[in-house]
Amino acid sequence: SHKSSKREWKPLEEHSCTDVPWLLLFILFCIGMGFICGYSIATGAAARLLSGYDSYGNICGQKNVKVEGIVNSGLDLTHKKYVFFLDPCNIDLVHQKIKSLALCVSACPRKELKTLADIQKFAETNGSTLCSYELQPSEYTTDPRAAKLCPKYPVPESAPIPFFHRCAPVNISCYAKFAEALITFVSDSSVLHRLISGVMTSKEIIMGLCLLSLVLSMILMVIIRYISRVLVWILTILVILGSLGGTGVLWWLYAKQRISASALETQIAKDNLQALLIYAIAATVFTVILFLIMLIMRKRVALTIALFHVAGKVFIHLPLLVFQPFWTFFVLILFWTYWITVLLFLGTTGSPVPNEEGFVEFRMAGPLKYMWWYHVVGLIWISEFILACQQMTVAGAVVTYYFTREKRNLPFTPILASVNRLVCYHLGTVAKGSFIITLVKIPRMILMYIHTQLKGKENACARCMLKACICCLWCLEKCLTYLNQNAYTATAINSTNFCTSAKDAFVILVENALRVAAINTVGDFMLFLGKVLIVCSTGLAGIMLLNYQRDYTIWVLPLIIVCLFAFLVAHCFLSIYEMVVDVLFLCFAIDTKYNDGSPGREFYMDKVLMEFVENSRKSVKEAGRGGGAEGRELKPMVGADEE
Repeated sequence: SHKSSKREWKPLEEHSCTDVPWLLLFILFCIGMGFICGYSIATGAAARLLSGYDSYGNICGQKNVKVEGIVNSGLDLTHKKYVFFLDPCNIDLVHQKIKSLALCVSACPRKELKTLADIQKFAETNGSTLCSYELQPSEYTTDPRAAKLCPKYPVPESAPIPFFHRCAPVNISCYAKFAEALITFVSDSSVLHRLISGVMTSKEIIMGLCLLSLVLSMILMVIIRYISRVLVWILTILVILGSLGGTGVLWWLYAKQRISASALETQIAKDNLQALLIYAIAATVFTVILFLIMLIMRKRVALTIALFHVAGKVFIHLPLLVFQPFWTFFVLILFWTYWITVLLFLGTTGSPVPNEEGFVEFRMAGPLKYMWWYHVVGLIWISEFILACQQMTVAGAVVTYYFTREKRNLPFTPILASVNRLVCYHLGTVAKGSFIITLVKIPRMILMYIHTQLKGKENACARCMLKACICCLWCLEKCLTYLNQNAYTATAINSTNFCTSAKDAFVILVENALRVAAINTVGDFMLFLGKVLIVCSTGLAGIMLLNYQRDYTIWVLPLIIVCLFAFLVAHCFLSIYEMVVDVLFLCFAIDTKYNDGSPGREFYMDKVLMEFVENSRKSVKEAGRGGGAEGRELKPMVGADEE
């Protein structure tokens, strides 16, 4: 036997550090991200963002330095803490900024000012001058320049935005044009108003229903192991009925059309008849293939059900796994908040340069222009890294559970033990795996951006090519994510580096290709049914609770919010379930490959999986007597160790 090419799998025997260079690379990258943040704060972007600045480059609420070639720059604005836009509703949708002269003022106008006299009066009583710095309040009504240098009146009632010191109109109807550009379907503002008030009045119900979806998801996690067999039968019956029904209807339509067409000898009728015949034959072929697949797969479905059952047990032994998505989500939210803050800083970084209108803009010069790109890559890589850490933690915990013969000897919290192993030994592997996904994701995002830019210019061929490329990259990304997850499991078992783990896992997956297909199709569909169940239950409860409001337009938004939330929650929980099933499958495949149940090579697996193995051995023996294909198909399970 060629042992050299096949490494033995030694579950959890020794731990060693994996992919250290990648960890160093990742740490360097994170230091670079920190440098961007530090640079933008050091160049005064943070002060500009929080305190606000006027069109002449002065930061409000402090003394400023003179900018060459700009009038009104370098003023002392210690008492003028708020930014006021002369024409706050003039929004440039293309560049997403307000096209208006901005000034620093000491107070926002708290009531509507209709004429220049009102503005003058406001300046004299409140000491807040709303016209440009050159004009004195006494000149507002007399100076001819006032038309250009004073706000567009009526000046809307405004209030400062908390923390950001900008005066914003209280009535946001003037931003309606901006909103309409985003939401084209709500042209009638009263409908929008009613929808929002509907959400506000039923906010307790919405909160309650969101809680309900959480509880339902947790219950489903516990009971899915008992109902998995039923779900599989429901799925099978639905597929059979659906395919038979569809085919039957097509043949019936064909027969009916044929009888009526014999009366009408027109070309169109003949074409219709031929099309129907083709459809019906295609549907029949599809149904036959489907039945054959189901016959071949029926043995594999038993394994899926067994794995689901064991996954249920894993959750009973490791109940904290259920909360894994919450931690991940929390860390992601923290990171995204940081990322967006730095992005806003980058928007106001740079040195002041005069633009065409004689006002100041802040632009970055030289290579610093490309900090954006670095920042975007950081968003994708670090997000993927956080998600991969979750996969590795789950894999580590499940592997510990599977390969501990006495479940009583499990560590106190296998999840913390798994996190500990990840942080001490395997961060490099996770960094490498997430980097590979990033490499596929970035080209896909660039292509998607190009695709959206080409929307107006109807070059059908180019757009079709782009769509195909995006699709291929998406498929590649999905396959890589699946392979990565199995590689992390292999790393958790053997403490090998990423490439070795991926290769070993890939070999095992290929050897069990049919089973992988069964688990991914049947298993995913069962989990999908679970999601549908949760969304439907929550939606139904929502309809019953919202029923007291007879106005149906008000219903729509709360119900959509609740159903989306329910779907997200169900997706988070059941994706963990899917992860656990995948990890268990790889452990099971390794277990059956290297152990045969004889003394000294006992199986690690659970009773439910043992029963499955026993049953498949019986069927192998029976098929062996009859010399069937089933025998050859399941042979490797028994004779894998002699290879």
